[in-house]
Amino acid sequence: MNRSAAPEAPPVARSAIRKVSIRLVPFVALMFFINYLDRTAIGFAAPNGMNGDLALSAAQFGFASGVFFIGYIILEVPSNLALHKFGARRWLARIMISWGVVALLFTWVQNFEQLVALRFLLGVAEAGFFPGAILFLSLWVPSQYRGRILMLFYLAQPLTTVIGAPLAGALIQQHGVFFGLEGWRFMFMGVAIPAIVVGIIAWFYLKDKPADAKWLTPEEQTWLTGALEAERETTEASEKHPSVRHAFKSGRVWTLSFIYFGFIYGLYALAFFLPTIIDGFQAAAGTEFDVFEKGLITAIPYLPAAVVMYFWSKDASKRGLKTWHIAVPAMLGAASIPLALLVDSPAATIAVITVTACAIFAALPNFWTLPTRFLTGAAAAAGVALINTVGNLAGFSAPYVTGAIHDWTGGYETAMAVVGGFMLLSAVLMVALARRGKSATAPDLEEAGAR
Repeated sequence: MNRSAAPEAPPVARSAIRKVSIRLVPFVALMFFINYLDRTAIGFAAPNGMNGDLALSAAQFGFASGVFFIGYIILEVPSNLALHKFGARRWLARIMISWGVVALLFTWVQNFEQLVALRFLLGVAEAGFFPGAILFLSLWVPSQYRGRILMLFYLAQPLTTVIGAPLAGALIQQHGVFFGLEGWRFMFMGVAIPAIVVGIIAWFYLKDKPADAKWLTPEEQTWLTGALEAERETTEASEKHPSVRHAFKSGRVWTLSFIYFGFIYGLYALAFFLPTIIDGFQAAAGTEFDVFEKGLITAIPYLPAAVVMYFWSKDASKRGLKTWHIAVPAMLGAASIPLALLVDSPAATIAVITVTACAIFAALPNFWTLPTRFLTGAAAAAGVALINTVGNLAGFSAPYVTGAIHDWTGGYETAMAVVGGFMLLSAVLMVALARRGKSATAPDLEEAGAR
């Protein structure tokens, strides 16, 4: 059964969703922007002084980049359950302030061991933010509007590189301007302080539910509360055990987790190693880029990715989410990633990487509409966190395996082929999940919102 696009919404629904889009989504997206910039700042620092000053090999840098996800994974599910218990406003603010404090300490890191310890603690501090933000936004809008809301939220991730890479480059150029700090150390300070400031603001700005939002009219509050409650009751009626245990036993949750693993493997392999790969362009082109120019080059793939993500998600909302909205980008990413290092010019390499970035970001917001279509309450908190936890195992393995393969082979070609393989696996699993939904007596996939 194919689900068509939703009928035209009543005026109160349009005004309520518009206000949520304006009042909440940009702020939560700003939090995500700072979050992603803080966790990937190490990728900008590495080729711009940090690896040399700390005497890091490619494998050591990959391990330090990836160890973040060990602490992150350990506390991911407990953190999201705490968010469900204590409320998103308090918990998201607490997470943000905590990671800001830890991120600030990178300014004074002195060796590989300290770098590993701080990356681990940063993961502990950030645990639960991303699934918590996804869950928070899902608790504000019914499922038929969720794709658009999550797309607007997810725009922050590619824009982090579009804006953040040149910003990081500009900060790194400020060598010695603050108590003689090296430029890469000053960059860590510059991206950490906003996390603390915005985290404090979030405590007062965010609201846990529509009934608490004074910026909604009583009619808008009533409509949102009623629509969300009706959706919750329908989901709980179809899912007999909407509990944490149910989420951990769900085959759909685990399949979605492995699909997400493939996307995250590709995403972080690019995020952590693209600046280093761009460093190699200098020898190939017989030129030298300054740090700011490297930041601009790093940003090139992500601006088209943001545009493609917007229109791809808009198409999914218009047509109703289809299997190919997720599977096709996965296959495109799988094919393009290994090609990036086989082409014979820097311009061609950036063009192929741009295709990869477009593929990954086209799929992700549509993917995240699926879990909360068949999970509610504590099961939703646990399920979303579990999917993100398994996916973020790739956040640890991708940079470490990529660095280790580079040290072993002397190049990135084999490592990128591995990345492509994992993205191909995501495509295959998505198609398999769709077929299971069509053939099962209880249409599992259709209940998850994909066809």
